[in-house]
Amino acid sequence: MLALWLEDQRLDLRSIPTPQADGEALIRVRLAGICSTDLEMVRGYYPYRGVPGHEFVGEVVEASEPDWIGQRVVGEINAVCGECEACRRGHPTHCQRRTVLGILNRNGVFAEYTRLPLANLHRVPENVPDEKAVFTEPLAAALEILEQAHIHPTDRVLIVGAGRLGLLIAQVMAQIGCDLRVLVRHEQPRTLLKGWGISPIEKPQIVPGAWDVVIEATGSPQGFAIARRAI
Repeated sequence: MLALWLEDQRLDLRSIPTPQADGEALIRVRLAGICSTDLEMVRGYYPYRGVPGHEFVGEVVEASEPDWIGQRVVGEINAVCGECEACRRGHPTHCQRRTVLGILNRNGVFAEYTRLPLANLHRVPENVPDEKAVFTEPLAAALEILEQAHIHPTDRVLIVGAGRLGLLIAQVMAQIGCDLRVLVRHEQPRTLLKGWGISPIEKPQIVPGAWDVVIEATGSPQGFAIARRAI
């Protein structure tokens, strides 16, 4: 199969063996998304060697349970052991033996085929097109914030960063009805936010102590410093 191969900060289109299911589901990739993590890995953020990519929608072509074959799916990216202390305590994303799709010891989705355990897969409803389903993984990351912090409609919320993830988080927070502001630096996200009825602000407008919740969405030391000062 054809795949993008990352090695020594270089991406090459290669022909590599199609993965064997080996008890997992073999999935034909229909559409893959590019994440900031992927871009940073190419820049050398993490010494990964293999096929990158972890945002996808695909079709199951081989599985131990026949009902899955032909199903359009998205998948959770952490493949875990289910037996270590972290897994037993209900924290599988901290599994000591986990592999991570396109990030850690598991080839990703910038290829014609990928594989994942059946337990990681979620069926895509027929009325959801691939172009929306491919956002499931980053949208799940945005929604996880609501499990980490109890945000109320009366809260003043600041999102630091208006990249791809920041914009998804902003759309999630907007559903709560909170007093929401998003720190932006560029015109395109500013225009998008205004179109969604979300207020963008610039750095000089951030008043320390004026926020009930601050969400750092840049993943950078500079963004983290801004978020800390805002609190």
